[in-house]
Amino acid sequence: MNDMITATGIVGTIPRFLHTTEGLAIASFRLASTQRRYDRAAAAWVDGETNWYTVSAYRQLAENLAESLTKGDRVIVTGRLKVRQWQTGEKSGLAVEVDAEAVGHDLLWGRTIFTKSLGPRPDAARPTPDLGIPQAEWHVAAPAEHMADAVASASAA
Repeated sequence: MNDMITATGIVGTIPRFLHTTEGLAIASFRLASTQRRYDRAAAAWVDGETNWYTVSAYRQLAENLAESLTKGDRVIVTGRLKVRQWQTGEKSGLAVEVDAEAVGHDLLWGRTIFTKSLGPRPDAARPTPDLGIPQAEWHVAAPAEHMADAVASASAA
């Protein structure tokens, strides 16, 4: 299954972080996602069922996640959904996992300060396109017509 999912919720466990013997960074945590609805009869907001996901991140995302998230943080997670059946003895169930592609704080609930990581970019192996804008100025928004011209000339090359 290669379904993409975006889920919001609360980091329900202390994020785990490790490096494999090959040096691969891996981080994981459990995400609790509870739907809320307004109950007109009670004139109050009520919680629905809570869905639990195991979120896993790799490489630079894992490094940044380990430095940024703590139990109780409200987050948004996007990634590939995996649903697997499991069985141990007489017990069985479904494991719902997300291989994260992006994780961030949910700004509906608070503020955060972004700090650019100093490690290698996840796409460092790919050649950097020449968009006609110096790399040092990539964080500055360029006029749309300039970007369109730069992208057109880069793709023609």
